[in-house]
Amino acid sequence: MNIASATARTVTWMDTVYTINVDRYQSGGIVGVFESIVPARGGPPVHVHHNEDEVIHVIEGGYEFWLDGDTIPVAAGASIFLPRGVPHTFRVTSTSSGRNLTILTPGGMEEFFVEAAAQNLRMPDQRAEILALAGRYGLEFLAPARGND
Repeated sequence: MNIASATARTVTWMDTVYTINVDRYQSGGIVGVFESIVPARGGPPVHVHHNEDEVIHVIEGGYEFWLDGDTIPVAAGASIFLPRGVPHTFRVTSTSSGRNLTILTPGGMEEFFVEAAAQNLRMPDQRAEILALAGRYGLEFLAPARGND
């Protein structure tokens, strides 16, 4: 097991840049850690992680999270815990890109972004392919991103 990443992998998917710092292979499956640069007003569709808990630490920009019906603003320097099995999403509320660090436990779901980027999958055009790929990672998309639909 190697927890010191010699080289981070960077991919871009759906206009977000993901830099995977520690993946499941380096941590023995314990954790996945990646940094994201998300465009202003950007964010993922409403989704559920069925396999992992998630912590997102906002580094730059303002974010607004939606967690199972509650809207929670999260400013730079603050973190939010997103438990597995609970529907959630976020959007960047600032006028410039946001930057955040995501920690997943256990690790593994970070590979979804690598595969989606490698296949150049796009919503909504390749929704069926994205849903199938997401299902392999225990990720379920429920609705478009809030404020982006």
